[in-house]
Amino acid sequence: MGNRDDILKKIDEWLLPENFQDYCPNGLQVEGRPDVKLIVSGVTASKALIDAAIDAGADMILVHHGYFWKGEDPRVRGMKRDRLKLLLNHDVNLVAYHLPLDDHPELGNNRQLAKILGIANPRPLGGLVWQGELEQPVQVSHFAQQISEKLNRAPLWVGEGKDEIRRVGWCTGAAQGFIDKALEAGLDAYISGEISEPTTHTARESGIHYFAAGHHATERYGVQALGEALAKEFGLTHRFIDCDNPV
Repeated sequence: MGNRDDILKKIDEWLLPENFQDYCPNGLQVEGRPDVKLIVSGVTASKALIDAAIDAGADMILVHHGYFWKGEDPRVRGMKRDRLKLLLNHDVNLVAYHLPLDDHPELGNNRQLAKILGIANPRPLGGLVWQGELEQPVQVSHFAQQISEKLNRAPLWVGEGKDEIRRVGWCTGAAQGFIDKALEAGLDAYISGEISEPTTHTARESGIHYFAAGHHATERYGVQALGEALAKEFGLTHRFIDCDNPV
């Protein structure tokens, strides 16, 4: 069993959220019971995840996408009311880390995606964008198939470039706007979670392959790594619950 405040302190030591200007509060968003035996992690604090975590007996829910985003309606009603009521009625902690979890050099979404896709020498390129190399040049179609198999989701592949690729850039989630960093670095391909209408034209006209591999699909791995690290640190049980999202 672990203490909630000790767990939060350790996460903050690892992720250093004070170094980020984020779109939401990082850390404890909804306070529950102080003693924690089971942490359930997931990508987003949806009602489906909360229901599944409560059924599993979770004391803490750890997510990448939590609540209280900048610019959202602050009123507690409708969907927000239902989610908060579930957490408060069952005395479950909701803990969320956004940009700090994307960027961490070991536990972060970008580092973990490189591990999943077999990208060697992963390292920051600038901002939240990372770069690395494939072990050897591969056909673009083969790499697209590899993404599909590893993430269990077929990516949307656009752009025109080399038949074989090796140097790859990526940033998980909604990071299509960072494609320019990959172009400036002369990379062969860029991976992100989402795509916007202008991204297609940028990729086609700039000679780079772009893979929109899914916001949810690319950000499943940071919370799992963090949850497992906490389980090891505090002798807790951790369980990842994947509430699938096609986006």
